[in-house]
Amino acid sequence: MLTLAAATAELGPSFIFHFDFSLMAFEFKPYKPARQFAPQAAYFSMEFALDQALKTYSGGLGFLAGSHMRSAYELKQNLIGIGILWSFGYYDQGRNEDQTMRADFSQKHYSFLEDTGLIFPIVIHDVEVNVKAMYLAPDTFGTAPMFFLTTDIPENDFISRTISHHLYDADTAARVAQSILLGVGGGKLLDELGVKVDTYHLNEGHGLPLAFYLYDKHGRKLEEVQKRLVFTTHTPELAGNEEHDMKLLAKMSFFGNVPAAEITQVAGVEHERLNYTLTALRFARKANAVSKVHGIVANQMWGANAGICPIIPITNAQNGTYWRDPELHAALKAKDDTALKARKRVLKKQLFDIVADQTGTLLNPDVLTVVWARRFAGYKRADLILRHFERFEALVSSTDRPVQVIWAGKPYPKDYGAINLFNDIIRQTRHLKTCAVLTGYELALSAAMKKGSDIWLNTPRFPREASGTSGMTAAMNASASLSIADGWIPEFVRHGENGFLIPLADLNRPEHEKDDFEADSLLTVLENEVVPLYYGQPDKFLKVIKTGMREVEPEFESHRMATEYYKLMYKA
Repeated sequence: MLTLAAATAELGPSFIFHFDFSLMAFEFKPYKPARQFAPQAAYFSMEFALDQALKTYSGGLGFLAGSHMRSAYELKQNLIGIGILWSFGYYDQGRNEDQTMRADFSQKHYSFLEDTGLIFPIVIHDVEVNVKAMYLAPDTFGTAPMFFLTTDIPENDFISRTISHHLYDADTAARVAQSILLGVGGGKLLDELGVKVDTYHLNEGHGLPLAFYLYDKHGRKLEEVQKRLVFTTHTPELAGNEEHDMKLLAKMSFFGNVPAAEITQVAGVEHERLNYTLTALRFARKANAVSKVHGIVANQMWGANAGICPIIPITNAQNGTYWRDPELHAALKAKDDTALKARKRVLKKQLFDIVADQTGTLLNPDVLTVVWARRFAGYKRADLILRHFERFEALVSSTDRPVQVIWAGKPYPKDYGAINLFNDIIRQTRHLKTCAVLTGYELALSAAMKKGSDIWLNTPRFPREASGTSGMTAAMNASASLSIADGWIPEFVRHGENGFLIPLADLNRPEHEKDDFEADSLLTVLENEVVPLYYGQPDKFLKVIKTGMREVEPEFESHRMATEYYKLMYKA
């Protein structure tokens, strides 16, 4: 197998090299990094939301990773992104005849990805599987240089080709194989390219096999892996942290050349099940949670386990260049309230054109508009606002001070509980002329909803939302959060000044009682504070919006986050 390590060993971080594999020619030409970001880092993530056209993401984790890659480019950080090229993306969310949701799968082909011509083998289930690397140049979408791995090539048999077909495949063996592809495939790719990596960054535990690849590569010394590996944990509940039986993982070649018995000892495996997050915490030198609240929760979850690395908070953030509306910000900077309100009305109308096209519902840009939009999952409680339905119906049907409500979001394709919730909201609200449920919640629709909303509704069960970044980009676009004080929200929202808070129920109460209390609190804040402010004191409502726009950046803009990763994680 051809390697470039020897040829590039003496070259600096701004090198340019050419190589030929078969008949393909490829030029890897990363930009020259800024001096303060010179250490070479590699960022491994199962999903990246970079552009509407590139279907390599499902939701918030991908949005976060995409913003990180954009800020790395704008700051000229010496960072390489490693992901998987999903042949069928996540899925396309469509509608059945009764307007309920349908999952559609269509194969994607991308002319803007460069074929490196580089194909190399990894081992999955004791069989060699060929991996091809595709390259995304920095100037294509304004990101760090990125590589996307695929097994969907003629050199593989059918089963091997399907490994990179579907993001978050519901089949357990396929999910394990995808982790091997990301971790081992990404690690081996960087070695094939001859890139001298100072820090490997696992964004969530999906790419955990990278740790075992590095363990074997560096003489099976845990301390050598810990010198090089850092880890970000995103999931603040034990059940959401992936784990599997050791026998299955060994059978799947999850540990590469390392015997499972050695991994059991080094990783401190108990009860013959390996937890991805706990293992990553033992193989990394440092880890981070994704908000200050999550930092407390993560240390409570994992802190009692022996051998874990420190867990610090680095709050997630989003890229302003990509997400903010330039005209809104120009009006804010010029202190031109008339222009700001006029632009906001245009943005609302643009969103409502999408609503009308999808659903036939025509909304009014002069009416207070509440949006709930994110991945559909039970703990996010998309239907909390509907829990006391008579009050909700009175709110949205008012003749003098009406409220419009829009929902959007994708459940996991096999999460039937979340799919039923999505469809139930359609059934409950289809008779209301001021409500709509949209499909296809990807980057373009997400941006339209943030720019076209007045209130960005966030209703997770505390403390299960590790960060929740959508409200950041809503605030950039003159939309105020109305939120449970979870994730990043306690670091930002001051009730009535730059957003609105939903009072929390007593954490010791049963779940249904907490839901009842917080649903009541949500409607009370809307009825008694938000609606009267919007219609009765519009200047004060505008002041709340403008304060949020000014204060959300730079603290929750991803330049701060990407810089903190270098200072606190990569240079540690």
